[in-house]
Amino acid sequence: MKSVIFLAPPAAGKGTYSKFLEDKYGYQHISTGDLLREKALTDESVKRRLQSGMLFSDDEVMTLFKERLAKYPHHTLFVFDGIPRTLNQAQIMDTFLPKDYIVIYLDVQKDVLLERVLGRIICPKCHRSYHEVFANFKPKIANVCDNCGVSLEKRVDDKEETFLKRYEEYIAKTEPLLDYYQNKGKLFLLKNEDVALEELESLIGGANDN
Repeated sequence: MKSVIFLAPPAAGKGTYSKFLEDKYGYQHISTGDLLREKALTDESVKRRLQSGMLFSDDEVMTLFKERLAKYPHHTLFVFDGIPRTLNQAQIMDTFLPKDYIVIYLDVQKDVLLERVLGRIICPKCHRSYHEVFANFKPKIANVCDNCGVSLEKRVDDKEETFLKRYEEYIAKTEPLLDYYQNKGKLFLLKNEDVALEELESLIGGANDN
């Protein structure tokens, strides 16, 4: 098995797939969004910027990222969700990440992403994602996490205005990463209009055969 980077626009399913790899294969899930939301609990300026949909500087993100990475043994299998978001971040990460990782691009249409965002609800304890509308992703008990039994919450940044801003930022700053990883031979595509866990496993298995 190899560490995995999920590259995708907001609400494309990075968290759902990451949770799957964490639960089934023992990956350690590191999410930029979770790191920033944790920081926002004690830093009001981070909270305001997160709510507005602003991207954070590469230095800020890399500092949080390295601090979290340092807590695990070097041989740990990671799944990275929402990082890197810029070409500079990718180049910095390549100076200290193990060489045997792959990048999976989740390809989802913009209108599908917006629908996901507006109906998404999250467990504040285990971070599992649910949806208020999509039948396959509703909790068994309304507004209660299947795993933890705690009340589900809306993310503070799951608003249409915030999503649109983050999406445009993604197009401008993150899409160039596709060429970067394609040229390195690490990029794999997963069409993701619907969640496809079997396809993910097949993709990772095929990548591991390379």
